[in-house]
Amino acid sequence: MFCWIGEAATRRPRLVLFGAFVFLVLCVALGAGAGGRLKTQGYDDPRSDSSFAARVTAEHLGAAPNLVVVVQVPGGFVDDAAAQRAGEDLTRRLAAQPQVSAVSSYWRGRAAELRSRDGRSAMLLAHVDGTGEELGGRVKRLREALTAAGPYTGGSSAPGPSTAGPSTPGPSAAGPSAAGSSTGGSPAGGSSARAAAKGMPALKVHVGGPALVDAELQDLSESDLKRAEAVVLPGTLILLVLVFGSVVAALLPLLIGVLSIAGTLLVLSVLGRVTDVSVFALNLTTVLGLGLGIDYGLLIVSRFREEITGGHSARDAALRTVRTEGHTIVFSAATVCAALATLLVFPPYFLRSFAYAGIAVVAIAAVAALTIMPALLTLLGKRVNAWPVPWRRRVQAGCASRWWEALARRVVRRPVLAAVPVIGLLAVLAAPFAHAGFATPDDRALPAGSFSRQAGDLVRGEFGTRSAGALTVFTTSATPQVALDYAPRLSALPGVAQVVGPFGVYRDGRQVAASGPGQAGPSGTDRAAFHSVVPSADPRSGAAQRLVRAIRAMPTPADTHVHVGGPSAVLVDAKDTVAGRLPLALAVITLTTSVLLFGFTRSVILPLKAIALNALSLAAVMGAMVWVFQTGHLQSLLGFTPGPLSTTMPVLLFCIVFGLSVDYEVFVLARIKEAHDAGQDTAGSIVTGIARTGGIVTTAGALLAFTLLSFGTSQVSLLQFFGIGAGLGVLLDATLVRGVLVPALMRLAGGWNWWAPRGLRRDRPARNGPPVTGDPPARRAPPPPPARHAPPTPPVPPVPQVSQASQASQAPAGAGPAVPPVSSPSRRTPDVSRSSHPTQEGLS
Repeated sequence: MFCWIGEAATRRPRLVLFGAFVFLVLCVALGAGAGGRLKTQGYDDPRSDSSFAARVTAEHLGAAPNLVVVVQVPGGFVDDAAAQRAGEDLTRRLAAQPQVSAVSSYWRGRAAELRSRDGRSAMLLAHVDGTGEELGGRVKRLREALTAAGPYTGGSSAPGPSTAGPSTPGPSAAGPSAAGSSTGGSPAGGSSARAAAKGMPALKVHVGGPALVDAELQDLSESDLKRAEAVVLPGTLILLVLVFGSVVAALLPLLIGVLSIAGTLLVLSVLGRVTDVSVFALNLTTVLGLGLGIDYGLLIVSRFREEITGGHSARDAALRTVRTEGHTIVFSAATVCAALATLLVFPPYFLRSFAYAGIAVVAIAAVAALTIMPALLTLLGKRVNAWPVPWRRRVQAGCASRWWEALARRVVRRPVLAAVPVIGLLAVLAAPFAHAGFATPDDRALPAGSFSRQAGDLVRGEFGTRSAGALTVFTTSATPQVALDYAPRLSALPGVAQVVGPFGVYRDGRQVAASGPGQAGPSGTDRAAFHSVVPSADPRSGAAQRLVRAIRAMPTPADTHVHVGGPSAVLVDAKDTVAGRLPLALAVITLTTSVLLFGFTRSVILPLKAIALNALSLAAVMGAMVWVFQTGHLQSLLGFTPGPLSTTMPVLLFCIVFGLSVDYEVFVLARIKEAHDAGQDTAGSIVTGIARTGGIVTTAGALLAFTLLSFGTSQVSLLQFFGIGAGLGVLLDATLVRGVLVPALMRLAGGWNWWAPRGLRRDRPARNGPPVTGDPPARRAPPPPPARHAPPTPPVPPVPQVSQASQASQAPAGAGPAVPPVSSPSRRTPDVSRSSHPTQEGLS
């Protein structure tokens, strides 16, 4: 197959490049507006109980508030006559906006939940109609109008948008609400003079809420992406020039990345029309597009330069490159796609979106590397080294790194001594993950100066959990008496501050007030009843989560159904969703990786070793992320707010880092297997493989880590978590794991590396040595020592043009094969060991 691909790409290279140009133009023209079709949120399971409760509540009582307005009265109280007139005027102006469908205000009904503990602040909750970009534009214009100069002085001076907004009370706690639209006039209109004439004080207004959070999140993610691209593209080009020593060679991997990104944007634009896709998929597209484009480009360009330096013509060098590296790239792309496809197991579209983007960008990068790159190299020939930099070193045939060869020799000489410290370091890094906590994202993922973050901090600090954490409990029953008896029982549960039901307000199992407008909304129908349950603990706390489970576990009559919504219920369902699907995801990713790696190596042991090492490095990454983001280390440097990890981010990080780790594993195993098939023993093939891939893998890992770590400068903590976590995982894998643990464990396994059951074995002759059967080498007795007075054996005259592999295969059975040098024929390298134990293949 790869011969056919190479022939097709190099026979008419100009036609291939013209097709690539047309493809690029179409992708740019049709995919440029992809960001406008993508969405924020998507962290919960749409089929969960809390999602069902939210939908039913919206149908009966109106949608939950998506705009929160916190009004402060400087030097006074919200119940003062002047403040009340100003608050009522602000409420009327906000309700008069055509895009606002519902408003709940403290100054309408005196709901205690909407008044701060010190009485100096009050809240307005509104529902703004609209979806997507339309809603975002409307809430941003409302925010500008509400905080404009006039009788209401804007209290936020944030430099820009943000991410996840404050949890707001549901309709049962604070009345109905909706989603956003464009402003029809300034709700805070008027002049200070007119306000003074009316006796109204200047109010300090802060605006937040889920709709504004989503809008700010989208703006920030797009601005962070542009900033990252502005840094990454030139930075990556400079690093590639340093690696290749040539500007032309450095540009080729970047071309693969640009094509991959453009093609994926087109895919996301199409998917955004038919399903929900998260805006964060754009960030993954950039990272993987550049990262894998560089990985595959490095493989192709490095091998091509090796072949053309060896004397082959441009077309022959391109054909040989596709034949040798095509197999590696296809298996690498397949394993990465399989790891990313595991995200489709989880219902939240936030995770599924990364699967869409990742699979598309990997597939396009692999196809471009195997078709467009050979066509370009055929036309360039030796001009691939054009525009050299002054310090460029001469490219040697074989392209083996002396530094990596020396390291590999030391590792295979003392594998246990090399492996134990690295495993210990990774275990220490992994230890904090045992204390990880999880939560759904809220406005604390935003920078402290953002509008939504300021409003959210005020809600939590001045209003407490009464407003931020109310649960909506929806019950259906054919007997009205069930609803009457249910509210007192709810209020008697541990952790409940009060319950507002259709028949009154309850605390500690007793009714303390009649239901009325001051209770802000809970009501019932003939068969359905809605209760607002106010917890006494923070919505993220374990106590609030236990309260949700206790409500769901309460015994009810057979014909009664209970559904619980609200922030704590969403968190409980999100954790249950991830925990419930995680075993299936682990089984899928383990099985697919094992099958693909077995098909690549024809070994049962090597896939198991790869999975074990990936699990170890992933545990180290997760532990480091807990140490940084949960416990707050590096907070002053990165500017985030410490807190529990997002329920979805560890899953995302696991799948992406796992796929990239297997990607590098395939690169290394390809050269090790190539050397082993050529007749080298296991130890010699390890040294050869590490020497010839160590530089490429480390360079590819460093470039990808540079791209990922650029998101550590993001203003959104979710992007910081992803960028730093994935970047750290890539660095650990490309250095300590591939450079030390892989050769050490393979050295310890010896001939068992290539074992497979007889029914799965595929025996085939090596290119320059005996058949490779996959069986571990048999134990053989060492040869007898020479006779005491035997004459010395005359030297064997040299035979021209005999490969090192052939010489190794002709060595005496008991002599113990030496590890051959791999950097150049003229370099003399001593044997790693003189041991003749055949199972360990001559090395100790």
